[in-house]
Amino acid sequence: MWPRTDLLKLLKVEHPIVQAPMAGTATVALAAAVSNAGALGSLGCAEDPLVTIRQNVDALRLATDKPFNLNFFAHRPPREDRAVVARTRDLIKPFYEQAGLTKVPDALEAPFGTFDPDSLSLLLALRPAVTSFHFGLPETAAVKDLQKAGCIVLCSATTVAEAKALNEAGVDAIIAQGWEAGGHRGSVDSHYEDFGIGTMALVPQIVDTVDVPVIAAGGIADGRGIAAAFALGASGVQMGTAFLSCPETSISDVHRAALRNAVDQDTRLTRAFSGRPARARNSRYIEAMAEHRAPLPDFPTMYTLSGPLLDAADQDRDFHFLLHGQAAALNRELPAAELVRTLVKETLDLL
Repeated sequence: MWPRTDLLKLLKVEHPIVQAPMAGTATVALAAAVSNAGALGSLGCAEDPLVTIRQNVDALRLATDKPFNLNFFAHRPPREDRAVVARTRDLIKPFYEQAGLTKVPDALEAPFGTFDPDSLSLLLALRPAVTSFHFGLPETAAVKDLQKAGCIVLCSATTVAEAKALNEAGVDAIIAQGWEAGGHRGSVDSHYEDFGIGTMALVPQIVDTVDVPVIAAGGIADGRGIAAAFALGASGVQMGTAFLSCPETSISDVHRAALRNAVDQDTRLTRAFSGRPARARNSRYIEAMAEHRAPLPDFPTMYTLSGPLLDAADQDRDFHFLLHGQAAALNRELPAAELVRTLVKETLDLL
């Protein structure tokens, strides 16, 4: 028996485990397997065209009749500072030369947008059981419309102040994302890479501040982590890195090998690829870009400059952007449904 059941009742799931959406990595197969196993499967939709989101949801509904979560980015639209762009072009030029690339791009473009009225219209038409947001929350009217349509609304917080604001905005539950978490930090404001609050400190302070269920995220890899989250007052957990090693994910062979050989000191937060802090496998490029502590172009337009380096990563591993958290060394290579069953047994045995 789970010690707290408010999140189970809210999400209508059997187990208080949310598979992190992981845009570009989580697949329909992964989300369906997790949901069918009694937890909450998720799809990261932020980088996909609306037509692709609709197709993925159609496929997901054929694969499961259980609740699932659709996740979107609600970041501020990027602004271009020409001085920042020029300085970043100068910083990145030596790495272009290392990769054998000829010219650093001049004009920046956003490869995808933020949550907008078209995204809202699609969600209201699709009516997923759960929708979640990263980098902030849409305007209050949009949140209310989603809730009226039957969607449970979740959002990430990386500080107590962010959690308090989300609570006042009326979200149904808050994901307390600690410093240890892999991938992009869900902060509303984009901070430098050396700022953050660990899960152990963050979760109980958010629990003491808000009156909705709290979902602990960051560095949770097994039943010990889930049991600890409940001891801290959380009503459930969100896990991303733990699911990366499942065969249903769409990660590269290099990424999978990095997880197999991971140790606790492998990662750091970096803005060098997207313009926002993201925890990824460290590299010479990431270290060099961090030394300057210089402002970088806004998320996601920074991808215009880092994109050619990402394309060259097969030839030079300095340019891999391998997102994972600090607990990757604890990963198990199991099918997603088996991983959920293993996590549940471990946790309930401990509790």
